[in-house]
Amino acid sequence: MTHSILFWILATCLLVTALPAEAQQPGKVPRMGFLSPFSPSATAIWLQAFRQGLHDLGWVEGKNISVEYRYAEGRNDRLPDLAADLVRLKVDIIVTAVTPDALAAKNATRTIPIVMAAAGDPVASGLVDSLARPGGNITGLSQMNPDLAGKRLELLKEIVPKLSRVAVLWNPQDQMSTISWNELQPPARSLGVQLHSVEIRSSSDFAKAFEDATRARVGAVAIMPAPVFVTDLNRIADLAAKSRLPSIFHVKEFVDSGGLVAYGTDRSELFRRAATYVDKILKGAKPGDLPVEQPTKFEFVINLKTAKQIGLTIPPNVLARADKIIK
Repeated sequence: MTHSILFWILATCLLVTALPAEAQQPGKVPRMGFLSPFSPSATAIWLQAFRQGLHDLGWVEGKNISVEYRYAEGRNDRLPDLAADLVRLKVDIIVTAVTPDALAAKNATRTIPIVMAAAGDPVASGLVDSLARPGGNITGLSQMNPDLAGKRLELLKEIVPKLSRVAVLWNPQDQMSTISWNELQPPARSLGVQLHSVEIRSSSDFAKAFEDATRARVGAVAIMPAPVFVTDLNRIADLAAKSRLPSIFHVKEFVDSGGLVAYGTDRSELFRRAATYVDKILKGAKPGDLPVEQPTKFEFVINLKTAKQIGLTIPPNVLARADKIIK
């Protein structure tokens, strides 16, 4: 009898130990860390979608979940220290925006679950083992689609039919920017468009980049994905307009800031979907068992005010395909 009682006591202890943290401490409010290479203003609209996703699943910031925010303000070199800070705080889960911050978080911890909201190529970057079985302590969503860079170039060619030379602004130190630059080569050859490489490593390079593009007598500017651009969309859009060069980027916020055209994944939707991963993990799911999602929704946005400002007429067939037009 004594042995039976002892057995059940031990079994109960083991069961309690195996339960997720939320079940162990019903009164505990989970603490989430949010890590971003961008500025708070650049991330605001995506965070709004993320919070809405959490709210739809019953999580309300300040009520049953708390959040620690860390922003690198466009300086990727700050990410390791910011990630380490979240680990020191012993947060229950870390949510990251794109690839550099996800890598910093993964390097900082192998135990705290990490959810990436809009990473580039998570397999090539070493974030996960595979999309179907991420393994380790990280999962989430990828914004990569190998056709996007080429489609942006095709759109520029439709908007400027005589286009023969395009300045490409990209950051060789950023993985997704480099991948996008490489993906541009085949469609450029097919379209008969010459690419003029303009490397950007910090925001201090912006003005010089557009001076370079103007001297090179390009007909348009294509901006590759990179935190350095997203953090200062207003300035990029302003420089493009002053140079009277048609420009295209991958996030709609660029067009909202005065850029001409944007085509890419709906990041707000990705961030909203990231909330489902947070919900599952806080309820006991293992990140390594949750498949990485790929984008299914894309946006094409045009700013007609900017088109008028630079003296450009957008063809009707292009306007007809736009998801949103700013007039």
